[in-house]
Amino acid sequence: MTEEGDGASVAERDTVLAVVRDGDESAFAQVVRRHERELRVHCYRMVASFDDAEDLTQKTFLRAWTKRDTFQGRSTFRAWLYRIATNACLDFLDRHPTRRLAAPGPGPASPVTIPWLSPFPDHLLPAAPEEEEPAARAVAKETIELAFLAAIQHLPPRQRAVVILRDVLGWPASHTAELLGDSVASANSALQRARGTLREHLPTRRTEWAATTEPSQAERALLRRYVAASEQADLAALTSLLRSDARFGQRPGASGHTEGETLRYDGRDAIIAAWTPACDGPDAMEFRVFETFVNRQPAAAVYVRAKGESVYQAFGLDVLRTEGDQVTEVLAFTADVFPMLGLPATW
Repeated sequence: MTEEGDGASVAERDTVLAVVRDGDESAFAQVVRRHERELRVHCYRMVASFDDAEDLTQKTFLRAWTKRDTFQGRSTFRAWLYRIATNACLDFLDRHPTRRLAAPGPGPASPVTIPWLSPFPDHLLPAAPEEEEPAARAVAKETIELAFLAAIQHLPPRQRAVVILRDVLGWPASHTAELLGDSVASANSALQRARGTLREHLPTRRTEWAATTEPSQAERALLRRYVAASEQADLAALTSLLRSDARFGQRPGASGHTEGETLRYDGRDAIIAAWTPACDGPDAMEFRVFETFVNRQPAAAVYVRAKGESVYQAFGLDVLRTEGDQVTEVLAFTADVFPMLGLPATW
């Protein structure tokens, strides 16, 4: 199997093949690590959990080392690693059948309703290459956003793999079929079924999203305004930032929500009413909020302290989806994602 557009020259491929055949573990590790970030993203798309993607990436490297004699240079080294990573993910999903499908039913699923779905920190994404490079697909915003991750969880594992390889990474049908041990006809059929399912579960306006790799200046400016309004508990400013039909989803354990069910609020007025007790009144909190980015989306890491206390405690991560100069959705995740963002538990 060969992979078109991989970008590796003949000399580079010969060098990699020599390293593999030499059996020097240190040199082999150096070659493999060049692909670590994009393979982690690939595993993340397959399983939607950052921690599990980390484990599966390391498992991919271990399998690559133990099976290095199977690499004969007929495919690119990158394609060979993707084969190993994909199969590791499929094995994982076979062992965890509850991860195969999110809750059934049509319509977009909020990412916070899928228990295993976690954000992915932008600082661990591959560097954004030039748009004409094939690797640009690996970090395109539209295929790393939380809404896409939530939608793809509705696909059976092999359909998930097909749509990622074909529509995200741009692999030809023949290469995808060979990796999965299927016929081209079978792979194409799986792709069509997967595309139909995704149309049901992606947000209706997703076709308007730009296939970019970096947050825009408008998103960065909007995030700064959201952070300032949150720190000041300025409900009027927060109201102005939310679109009238905005949605808010809050995972159990996030932002003071201690009940066992995910909370959903539809509409700006309902969201502001839910936020009011923490911002104004006898139980109001003091906030420290920091800008960050996950899944190519702006996010706010929120710390709180009760009045009179000296330490701010990690409270939750608000991930924003924006359109124009307004916030259309806020997804509140628990503070246990702070360590992967390099954030402390207290401030």
